[in-house]
Amino acid sequence: MTTIRLTAAQAMVKWLGVQMTPGGERFIEGMWAIFGHGNVAGLGEALQQGLQGDLCGNDPFPTWRGQNEQTMAHAAIAFAKGRGRRQAMAVTSSIGPGATNMVTAAALAHVNRLPVLFVPGDVFANRRPDPVLQQIEDFDDGTVSANDCFRPVVRYFDRITRPEQLLSALPRALRVMTDPANCGPVCLSFCQDVQAEAFDWPAEFFAPKVWHIRRPAPDARELDEVAALILAAKRPAIIAGGGVIYSGAEATLADFASAHRIPVAETQAGKSALAQAHEMNFGAAGVDGSAAANAALRAADLVIGVGTRLQDFTTGSRTLFAPEARLVSLNIHGHDAAKHGATSLVADAKVALEALTARLGAYRASPDTGARADWLRAVDAHCGAPVAAGALPSDAQVIGAVQRATGAEAIAMCAAGTMPGALKLLWQPSQGGYHMEYGFSCMGYEIAGAMGLKLAQPGREVICFVGDGSYMMANAELATAVMRRIPFTVVLTDNRGYGCINRLQTLGCGGAAFNNMYVDCLIEDQPQIDYVAHAASMGAHAVKARDLDDLAAQIAAARGRPIPTVIVIDTTARDFPGTGIETTAGPHGQFWDLAMPEVGDHDNLRAAYARYLENAALVRLTN
Repeated sequence: MTTIRLTAAQAMVKWLGVQMTPGGERFIEGMWAIFGHGNVAGLGEALQQGLQGDLCGNDPFPTWRGQNEQTMAHAAIAFAKGRGRRQAMAVTSSIGPGATNMVTAAALAHVNRLPVLFVPGDVFANRRPDPVLQQIEDFDDGTVSANDCFRPVVRYFDRITRPEQLLSALPRALRVMTDPANCGPVCLSFCQDVQAEAFDWPAEFFAPKVWHIRRPAPDARELDEVAALILAAKRPAIIAGGGVIYSGAEATLADFASAHRIPVAETQAGKSALAQAHEMNFGAAGVDGSAAANAALRAADLVIGVGTRLQDFTTGSRTLFAPEARLVSLNIHGHDAAKHGATSLVADAKVALEALTARLGAYRASPDTGARADWLRAVDAHCGAPVAAGALPSDAQVIGAVQRATGAEAIAMCAAGTMPGALKLLWQPSQGGYHMEYGFSCMGYEIAGAMGLKLAQPGREVICFVGDGSYMMANAELATAVMRRIPFTVVLTDNRGYGCINRLQTLGCGGAAFNNMYVDCLIEDQPQIDYVAHAASMGAHAVKARDLDDLAAQIAAARGRPIPTVIVIDTTARDFPGTGIETTAGPHGQFWDLAMPEVGDHDNLRAAYARYLENAALVRLTN
């Protein structure tokens, strides 16, 4: 047997360099790295060889330097989402805080079913120098390290304590990351001494391998049952989730909805699977849903979930669908397909929709398309409303200005705060023109996510919406994007605090304003933060928009720059109430279960609890 003598770290980099997609690209398109003790001498040396030496032949294996372990992992996750899970990235850190910084990102990837390879350094397998710097010592279990925090938030966890364990661990990792049902993050906790140990590796271990993503066909019995339910339905409605996009089923869903005249509502992950212009796209579903989509779902006698995990925002905490409505769930994973007592159709979305079309023949529903037209007119009026003299624009007015200033190639992206709900409700994308991290709703994802998304979709304009609260949590990857010349546009809406949660606190929960807006923090001196100066200090082009017209002009000007542009605009902390448009956010529409206090000392709290009891009585108690 021919062997190649390499360190374990060198073998990992060399192996990752030859794992290919059917299109001839690497599946792991490089590794994000912040080096420290625990990965600098092992993986650091191997990555240097992979990039500049002959470890990976004539195709160097890229290394990307981040500013924070969590945010560089966010960039990797956004890249995988932007590539429709057909490519991914790896992320490595030192032991201790470098590793635990990535746990939040691992949870984000897990919730969103997105592939990323985490390679945190770990303590010494031989335990000779224990306890080492940053080592967590468990008094009762000598095998525990800080990296055990990854176990509940990854799909596959392995601790590499001998070099030859990579012979099985690496293929297992890629099998998980390319499995359409179990896809998610992987953690290979790499003991630092093992990274540097040499081993005689079988040469065939480094033979190029192409990873194909399966398309499971539906079970014949399940297909017959679901087809019969649709044929018997008078008012069916579809909820399209992220699984439509990961299956590459966008065109198939478009044809299915048009052929059978079934309205489509969207989740955050599924938005832009259909362009907003598609005749059957009725808009957002659920708590942050449109009037047209939620009316169709309330009236539906059959709700058809396609590639959605039916999260509480989508179902209005299980109150959106009529009690007598049947639920069908077409999903690649049986766990998701069986939720809420649904009739399951476990299969790839594209394959299953094609099979259903063949069974349905000339079946056509009769949706209320007038409701869709009314909704879109209301959106245009709401987003195009002029700003009153002396007032600050709302988030909706900002969205409208940005929408009018961008073309069909623009991708709107965001993660947390007010903007996700507002964008889901109001942004009108072309197909593929929306990228939202709302499974984990992680504040601080936005800047790094925009960078990763631009790497994945270099030909499209990326517009990153971020509030001042999220920007303050994580913004340092702006410096990375400047260094790497990765251009995207940041629209930073400054409402001087956590405006979204303040509205939920005061309007949705009946509470008093407290600890969310700077003005409500019981401090005399309010922060006066110069976001333009801050972004400019990292090398970005930064500017304060005077008004909505200036905002649009600055977005147009940003397109010619090779670096990120940050446009700051002051906005009102109040939005939506009294607009005459159904936003279904909190008390203004569809129910969201927030476990209200049973007793309180003022009328607003008591009234909120009474509303809570009224809505909670409507919950469908199914599994």
